Amino acid sequence: MTAVIAPTVLAETTDQFKLSMEKIHQLADRVHIDISDGEFAPTFTINANEAWWPEGWHADIHAMVARPSEYVDQLIALRCDLIIFHAEVTEDLLPTMQKIKAAGMKAGIALQKPTVPSTIGPLIEAADHVMIFSGNLGHYGGVASLMQLEKARLIRAIKPEVEIGWDGGVTLENAFSLAQGGIDVLNVGGTIAKSADPASTYKALVAEINKHGVI
Repeated sequence: MTAVIAPTVLAETTDQFKLSMEKIHQLADRVHIDISDGEFAPTFTINANEAWWPEGWHADIHAMVARPSEYVDQLIALRCDLIIFHAEVTEDLLPTMQKIKAAGMKAGIALQKPTVPSTIGPLIEAADHVMIFSGNLGHYGGVASLMQLEKARLIRAIKPEVEIGWDGGVTLENAFSLAQGGIDVLNVGGTIAKSADPASTYKALVAEINKHGVI
């Protein structure tokens, strides 16, 4: 699988969301949209029903919420491609993931830094996508801890064919290492959002993950 760059949109208001989408509108056809409840993650974002994206795009919704069962119907109604909930919630995620898949969408789980893949084997086996989360919940500008890359190998030992994403601190300096380390989807927030020239930054990231290593 060829790695891809998915710009991340994290917005507290609908105006911020619109501006963020305008920045990346001409760049990519896959977008990572953050939704936060102010409880699981410390910040509030736009509500799920306020999210939108251009026709033909592939949209992944990363729901940083404490009770996924209260959000899943609303998220399914958006008809996105992928819905990601955090493995660390206290609810049993399996019924929620099954509901997503029954509706014809992909179900994903996110793992924060302390979460070891072997402790959530059944969730990984049920998932279409597993996201290694190395960021700060609800904020741009996380630091990529490349030690977390070991999780990619551990995840594939449980489910070899699963798509693996990374969220948190992707930069031009580490994108190649992440792609070479087994990451399929590099979700990029601050590096693109805070760039003076988002289009050039996006193109540079794409070139970086597609370059050939030097031996």
